[in-house]
Amino acid sequence: MEPTPEQSPHHAYPDHWEADVVLRDGGTARIRPITADDAERLVSFYEQVSDESKYYRFFAPYPRLSDRDVHRFTHHDYVDRVGLAVTIGGEFIGTVRYDRIDDTGRPASAPADEAEVAFLVQDAHQGRGVASALLEHIAAVARERGIRRFAAEVLPANNKMIKVFRDGGYTQRRSFEDGSVHLTLDLEPTEKSLAVQRGREQRAEARSVQRLLAPGSVAVIGTGRTPGGVGRTVLRNLLAAGYTGRAYAVNRAFDEGLATLDGVPAHRSLGEIDEQVDLAVIAVPAHRVPEAVADCGEHGVQGLVVLSAGYAERGAEGRELQRELVRQARSYGMRIIGPNAFGIINTAETVRLNASLAPESPARGRIGLFTQSGAIGIALLSGLHRRGAGLSSFISAGNRADVSGNDFLQYSFEDPDTDVALLYLESLGNPRKFTRLARRTAAVKPVVVVKGARHSGTNPPGHAVPVSRIPDTTVSALMRQAGVIRVDTVTEMVDAGLLLAGQPLPAGPRVAILGNSESLGLLTYDACLAEGLRPRPPIDLTTAASPQDFRDALAEALADGTCDAVIVTAIPWVGENGEAETGDGQVLAEALTKAVAGGSAKPVAVVHVEIGGLAEALAAASSTAAPRPRTVTPAAQPRAATTATTARATTAGTPAARGAATAPAGAATPEAATAPEAATSQEATPRPGRIPAYPAAERAVRALAEAVKYAQWRRQAAVPGKIPEFLDDTIDEAGAAALIEAQLATAPDPRGRPLSHDEARELLGHYGIDVRPTLPAPDPEAAVAAAARLGYPVALKTTAPHLRHRADLGGVRLDVADEEALRRAYGELTDLLGKPAELLPVVQAMAPRGVDTVVRASIDAAAGAILSFGLAGAPSELLGDTAHRLVPATDRDAAELIRSIRAAPVLFGWRGSAPVDTAALEELLLRLSRLVDDHPEVVSVALEPVVVAPQGLTVLGASVRLAPPPARSDVGPRRLPNY
Repeated sequence: MEPTPEQSPHHAYPDHWEADVVLRDGGTARIRPITADDAERLVSFYEQVSDESKYYRFFAPYPRLSDRDVHRFTHHDYVDRVGLAVTIGGEFIGTVRYDRIDDTGRPASAPADEAEVAFLVQDAHQGRGVASALLEHIAAVARERGIRRFAAEVLPANNKMIKVFRDGGYTQRRSFEDGSVHLTLDLEPTEKSLAVQRGREQRAEARSVQRLLAPGSVAVIGTGRTPGGVGRTVLRNLLAAGYTGRAYAVNRAFDEGLATLDGVPAHRSLGEIDEQVDLAVIAVPAHRVPEAVADCGEHGVQGLVVLSAGYAERGAEGRELQRELVRQARSYGMRIIGPNAFGIINTAETVRLNASLAPESPARGRIGLFTQSGAIGIALLSGLHRRGAGLSSFISAGNRADVSGNDFLQYSFEDPDTDVALLYLESLGNPRKFTRLARRTAAVKPVVVVKGARHSGTNPPGHAVPVSRIPDTTVSALMRQAGVIRVDTVTEMVDAGLLLAGQPLPAGPRVAILGNSESLGLLTYDACLAEGLRPRPPIDLTTAASPQDFRDALAEALADGTCDAVIVTAIPWVGENGEAETGDGQVLAEALTKAVAGGSAKPVAVVHVEIGGLAEALAAASSTAAPRPRTVTPAAQPRAATTATTARATTAGTPAARGAATAPAGAATPEAATAPEAATSQEATPRPGRIPAYPAAERAVRALAEAVKYAQWRRQAAVPGKIPEFLDDTIDEAGAAALIEAQLATAPDPRGRPLSHDEARELLGHYGIDVRPTLPAPDPEAAVAAAARLGYPVALKTTAPHLRHRADLGGVRLDVADEEALRRAYGELTDLLGKPAELLPVVQAMAPRGVDTVVRASIDAAAGAILSFGLAGAPSELLGDTAHRLVPATDRDAAELIRSIRAAPVLFGWRGSAPVDTAALEELLLRLSRLVDDHPEVVSVALEPVVVAPQGLTVLGASVRLAPPPARSDVGPRRLPNY
């Protein structure tokens, strides 16, 4: 929408304030600035507000708005006076406005930094979190306009509005004056307000997915009149799965006399259906989808699965159709899976939903599956079915125009029917948010990810997400830091998922191997060593071993305290006549299942070669096993309220709008959802679970190795790392900020500018990072003078870009002991490499001997701020032996960072050398992490080399680049992404 002439010409309509948000009940709404064109909408909205709410807003009976009121509430300058509205279907359901005031409470302009704020929410939309969302957005707007505090007058009886302010997490003060409660909120975000915001986001987005997966009724729009076709196929699959809700077939081409189709009511439009329709599956040509979406929106449908193709996968015209589809659906409060989707499945006994093109619904299980590819989804469903595994839920998102992997993580976190989340992703639309959600979810249940398009940087059709410049190995390291189990193929994802869903987590890397084939046992042993496990010598039961021998050996291994996991290897028995005996699979499965029936806390996996029916028998033997109990212990966190009312006006407690619903039964508590990072999980003694079977030793061992690494991450995540307090006493954040501001002011180029050596030294010095000074040496005399100033011995080195850090090219002379040696070295350098003006030589005092390392920090457009470490030279440059962690780094991150490179033994006394001061190195990493976290304008830092000695370290070179802060998609008020 555009501003009208009455509005201030100095402040254009702020379209960046527009946002789609998910409300508490999972529905969507749009927040946008109010304009003069909204007069009729405002009047209509006010007429639907109860008298009690109007009284709370104006402190007196106020049945209608005067023309002057309407003008005042719709004309804003977007600086001192701002109004925002929440809309559904284009109509207002809630408003908020602020007016800047001075110390006396009178209207003012900047530099006054306080504003009076007031809310009003329709009674029909109470309890949906409307006021809470408005508070987040109006606070962000106010901070942008230089306002630091909100003041509000609330009647004492208006408990709902007082609760909205109280539960927002902002620092606040309250007093009772002249019969009303006077509230003052400091708008600077706090750790508490951020936790509250993310807790609300989690519950809302999880609920939005839950509404899609557990609808009370489904309409298939585009159901064909004859068998075949996409719509008719989905209806058939829906009915075949035993869907427990009400189903409807919808097609505008149905004959008027047609009452039923395949046993369900048939209608020409949704308007003919007397009951609420929760989910619509749209299977009509793309040009007819807008009509179907409008029909759904006007009749209260809560969510859409769009199977129709012809969108962004078809090019520019299709991309615009896709974006318009999302805008249209969200305007009605609906979320979308698709377009070009394969469908969704929920195997819960109370739902039994198969709204997909999969002809057979998978068995009920404990695995949740999300995929961006329909083809991959088909392959995964088929693979899981062949191995007797079941699913709790399945989403194939197609073009992923709306519902994404992040939403699926939000849902999986609190879904009581999901023990493991599997995701096939081709892009991360909001990588920072994905990392945050994955870390929280992985703290209570495994998250296994296959990342497609690892090297091509392909995005889902129609998406314009940032493309990462970092190598795929770095992406993998950052995922693992967040607890994500990153695998390379969908086969590995299924292998890991089966083990994690059916078996307890291993307590360590010690593996017992037993079986009836010495060769297969040795292959398994070698595979364990290759994966970093600690296998015990294989126990050969010989080819004469019976199923009872397997049972006894497995029971003994499970009782042995010297191993943490067991791998059983098996080949077919050979009878006296030389032929394999029949029934081996069923009998062996029964024996192994009985061995683990005692409830051992150790995982068991089976490697078999050509034993027919073993995998199926193992699955059948455990198909009725109860799920493993999980107890989630949330960290102490303020409970985030989502009840919305009006400030200096809120409505009384009246029923919520149609579609509002409570959280699913058995879901995690709101308190647990609010405290992701600190959540821990304790495994109760597990009942026997499904024993996974693998056709190759390498596959079983790789799945077990992933479980071992994940279990170790879980144990460490239970006690999170910290940022040492001593850093605060030695860091001058304000001084660094002033320097950065001054440097950027001299270079308005949005690409930023590199700092000189002295400028970089000064900036780093504010964070306690000392860089050894260098002095220019444009000629021999200057070199001698510099050495005299610094003191011998010195180093003479070139700083030309093509020679920097290239000692192998002869551009560095070390341990120059006196003037004569310096003059000789200077002559050799210029004779060998060129004139001083080309070489740019410098003199630097020698540092204590040690290990040369490289420490870097950079801002990646997709992943965010990254801290990197490696050894200088060939290990990092040639072999890629560099480790990475996300910023901000904790003490644990820093310690792991220097120990995770393959060349780490060099730092700890390799081959008899003296160990270096790793504590000093960890402190340097933490200081650099703080610098880039505190100042996002610092987009690149390279400390090279950093010489780490047995006592202390020396930073010999530093380069820093500043630029205007990049946009952050993981901070600010909640909003849905616009692709």
